Amino acid sequence: MEQVLAPRFEFKVKNPTTSAATPGFDYGAVGYDPAKCNVGFHEERGVFEVEVKGLVEPKSPEAVRICREDLNEVIATFVQDKPSIERGLFDEELVPEELTQVRLGKIIKDKFPELDDDDQEAVRQHAIAALTLTQQAKKIASGDNGDEPTRNTALVEGVRKFAMDVRELDIDLIDRINPFGEAYSILSKTMSEDSLRQVAAAIAAKRTTLTPEDAKELAQRAVRFKRERGRLPSISSTDAWERRMAEGAAAFVRFKDEGRYE
Repeated sequence: MEQVLAPRFEFKVKNPTTSAATPGFDYGAVGYDPAKCNVGFHEERGVFEVEVKGLVEPKSPEAVRICREDLNEVIATFVQDKPSIERGLFDEELVPEELTQVRLGKIIKDKFPELDDDDQEAVRQHAIAALTLTQQAKKIASGDNGDEPTRNTALVEGVRKFAMDVRELDIDLIDRINPFGEAYSILSKTMSEDSLRQVAAAIAAKRTTLTPEDAKELAQRAVRFKRERGRLPSISSTDAWERRMAEGAAAFVRFKDEGRYE
């Protein structure tokens, strides 16, 4: 995961009625499209402007600064987090949101405790969007061969192509992509199948059940889910992430009744 540092991104919330092109940004051959999520690139500044639906914007000056200047520091902490790496690479039952929302959310809470919940969520969303777009764009730009893009414009076109290929670029879609999926692809080309199996087996043997800390994080996500959608997550939902939040909320109540929280 040494090739994960993101270029500079400026993310904007997509609003079909108010979003507009920003002077100085190149939006590709077809130009700015008000009906779609656009990707612009400012060549002199070396900055991407990406429109994302459902994105939480930072409110405080410090959160704004972090989203503009410190995303690579957040990403570096996340991709060096051993539990995240192990699950992202080898947990076949992984629900990606357990990493992109819960694990990364906890890392950001620990790293920036002075921010309120909404600003912490804004930083999380900006960081995972930057990581995911970089990984997916490099995959496209390198032609799936694992090599770095050979042209300066290749990454720009890769970001644009990824944004165009998905039905709509929204934060829920981004959260559903395993951020370590490309790392596994690289490992699979450098390690034998037997070696990969041995590593996966060793990690699976160490895997523990849901901890009180993880249950608390999932319960907090369930509260946010209820606030946004007007109902609690359902244990019988067809969506794996919604079921996981429901499981976490139930475990949180159980752990609380058992006196596992101070």
